[in-house]
Amino acid sequence: MKKLILFFMLMTAMVVNAQTKSAVQEVHDYLHECGVFYIATVEGDQPRVRPFGVAEVLNGKLYIQTGKKKKVFKQMMANPKFEITAVKPSGTEWIRISGKLVNDDSREAKAYVLDKNPELKGMYSADDDNTAVLYVTDGVAQFCSFSAPTKEIKF
Repeated sequence: MKKLILFFMLMTAMVVNAQTKSAVQEVHDYLHECGVFYIATVEGDQPRVRPFGVAEVLNGKLYIQTGKKKKVFKQMMANPKFEITAVKPSGTEWIRISGKLVNDDSREAKAYVLDKNPELKGMYSADDDNTAVLYVTDGVAQFCSFSAPTKEIKF
C-alpha cells in the first residue's frame, strides 16, 4: 500500500512539473514571437522601463539576462518585483508578466543563456563578473487580445 501511495505521489509531482514546464515554455515562446519585450522596475518611487530581448528556459524556469553594472540590475536587486509587456507583430495581442526576479550566479545558467544568444558573447562571458541571469518566481502571465478573453497562467 505504501508503495502504491508513493507511486501516485510521484506521478502527481511529474504531472504538476510537466504542467509548470509547459506554462513556462508557453510564456517563453510568446516572448520570442514578439522579439522585443519591455521590463518595468522601480528606482525609489520612479518607474523605469527598458527593452529586453533575451528570455530562455532552463530547468523549468524563465530566465532573462542583463549586466550587473547596469542600473536595471541594481533596481532588480533592490526590489525584485517586475512587470514585462510585449506585443505580437499583429499589434492585436500582447502579454503582461509579473513576478519576482532571482539572480542565478551559477556558471551553468550564464553559459546556457549566452549559448542560446551568441550575439551577446562579444559583451558578456559566463566567467566574467558582469553577466547576470535572473529567473522568474511567482510568475503570472496574462495573454491579452482585442478579440478574445484574457487567459492567465501561473508559473
